[in-house]
This record gives sequence, structure tokens and C-alpha cells, in this order.
Amino acid sequence: MLLDSFEPIHGVLLCEGEDIDPSLYDADMSGLSMEEMEEVRRMHAGDTAIDKEKDTIEFRLAKLCLERNIPYLGICRGSQVLNVACGGTLYQDIGKELSKSPSEDRRVAHNDYENYDDHRHPVTVVPSTPLHQWFPESLEEGQMEILVKSYHHQGVKRLAPRFVPMAFARDGLVEGVYDPDAYNPDEGKFIMGLQFHPEHMRRPDSDEFD
Repeated sequence: MLLDSFEPIHGVLLCEGEDIDPSLYDADMSGLSMEEMEEVRRMHAGDTAIDKEKDTIEFRLAKLCLERNIPYLGICRGSQVLNVACGGTLYQDIGKELSKSPSEDRRVAHNDYENYDDHRHPVTVVPSTPLHQWFPESLEEGQMEILVKSYHHQGVKRLAPRFVPMAFARDGLVEGVYDPDAYNPDEGKFIMGLQFHPEHMRRPDSDEFD
């Protein structure tokens, strides 16, 4: 097997990429028409090209980490892989399924093709989660919001039962998850996913991050 060549595996980081094959989760429940799905494919042509081989490899990696409690950090697609691998589902398109519902002040632009590098949106951090512990200096007194770099058109719809949310966008989308039973920072153990991109939040010509 291909994964045998990766051994020993001390940790896994899975980042961005194409949409996950919708046949791997309950995509039929999206309620989107064929016309709407065609519009999504036109709007997000670079994301909707499914790579089944990549799906196979990354799902095996995720399940291996879950079985062995190997440290796993999923970013963007990587967090979606983690959720689907554990029985969760995804919005086929946030703009079509989620963004219609919130009031104007709760709508969120989760990507901006014209402003890729600088686009940010706020997320609310859940107290007493690892994300809360990571960003204490970024959270203002009495506030639990941070600005994050985001670039995606899909996201968690039904969260797999083993995970706990760490952050939400204003429209209600889950932006960070972790497995509390696998979290042991003293031993370097964690299984978690972030929908946003902390690796793209480094300030130009600096070692500091937003």
C-alpha cells in the first residue's frame, strides 16, 4: 500500500484542495437543483474538479490517524476530510445553501476571488477550547472574535458526533473542530480541523501573524 511508504507517521497535516467527492457523504440532502449545481461548477471551476485518487489517499490517512491517535491538523479541505471520514456531511455550496438564511448583518463572504491575499472575516471563538487557548492575546477584553483568512465555498453541514466546535462564523458555519477525547497537549496529541487558513495569515516581511 502507498501509506506503507509513509511509515513511521508521527503526524499529519492536510491542507487545501479540490472539493471532496460528494458520493462520500449525504450530498443528496443539499436540496440544490441541477441548474444550481451547474452554476456552482461555473463559479468555482477550480474547486469542483473531483480528484478521487487524492480523496482515497487522504481519507485513508485521516482514518489511520483516528485509529492510532496520531496528531492530525486539517486546514480547509483537510478539516472537511476529517469530518466526512467520521460520518459528517458538507454544504455543497455555502452561498447557495447557507448564505440565503442569515440576516444581512450575519452574512459572511467565505472567499473573495478579487482579494485573495487580504480577505478576512470574523469568527467567534468558543471559550475553553484549544483555539481559545491559542489566541488569548488576539481576543479583546470581553470579545471572542478574531479575524481569519478564508477561501472556500463548502463547509461542515452536519458535524460528526466525536467533534466539538471551536469557532463559528457569523452565519453559523463551523470554522474549527477538535476531538476532546484525543486532545492531550502535554503529550502532543490532538485531532482537529480549521476551516480557515492560519498559514496564510503571516504578515509580509515578518514572523508575526494576524
